[in-house]
Amino acid sequence: MTADEVKAQSTRGESEDRKIPAEVHGLMMEPNSNQPIVILRLHERDPEESSVVPIWIGIFEAGAIQLAIEGRDPGRPMTHDLLKNALDLVGAEVIEVVVRAIEGNTFLAVVELVERTGEHRLLDARPSDAIALALRAGAPLFVRQSVADLARVKQSDQSDGAGDTPTAGADEKKMKKWLEELDPKALGKYEM
Repeated sequence: MTADEVKAQSTRGESEDRKIPAEVHGLMMEPNSNQPIVILRLHERDPEESSVVPIWIGIFEAGAIQLAIEGRDPGRPMTHDLLKNALDLVGAEVIEVVVRAIEGNTFLAVVELVERTGEHRLLDARPSDAIALALRAGAPLFVRQSVADLARVKQSDQSDGAGDTPTAGADEKKMKKWLEELDPKALGKYEM
């Protein structure tokens, strides 16, 4: 895809389905299935809106994300480190990662790259892999409005009034308690 095509697609997408800036808030184990969940905190236009998007991921991807969050060196390159090193070697840079859609029960993401020549490329990716790469590359993370509308969890979504949504920097115990107290119907479960 050329830079002009990316720009045209981005311009169309912004007006129809804007990108919401997001950050990795943390990782959790889902209490019932013991499956890892990456928690994305959305930076909404209205600072009073506090919402997160939970995405169920695989154990290996969770490990890769956790290493990047903690800034730990695994000693030998893991798959996401290898990909980042290969991109560096060929002069490509990760511009951004966007969780772009949910099809069925599956989240979809895209990694935008810029080549040494200035040409932009889009790579389809699983959100967990894209997030692990974005963290290593220091690239921004976004969630499309349409995805947020389907998957976000807000305090107002809780049917039992189970406390405030944890804010950025909340400790793991508070986040775990909050997730455990959520009505499962409000949380939704999406597969990778």
